[in-house]
Amino acid sequence: MNIDCTPEEARVFLGLPDVQPMQEHLMKEMQVSLSANLKAMDPNTMINAWLPTTFKGFEQLQELFASQMNPSRKR
Repeated sequence: MNIDCTPEEARVFLGLPDVQPMQEHLMKEMQVSLSANLKAMDPNTMINAWLPTTFKGFEQLQELFASQMNPSRKR
């Protein structure tokens, strides 16, 4: 048996709800959210978010790494 109908006609025939307005609304919200999160992809923003507040910049981070790699450091 072949039934020739559009997805819209099949949805109405089966009594399924029309979720297209909800889907469009959710897609718009996702687009806004993703656009806002693109700003977080900025390297400076990511470093500021990842590093604790005790680090004031890359210089302190470099000093921390250098102090840990110093062979004369007591363990």
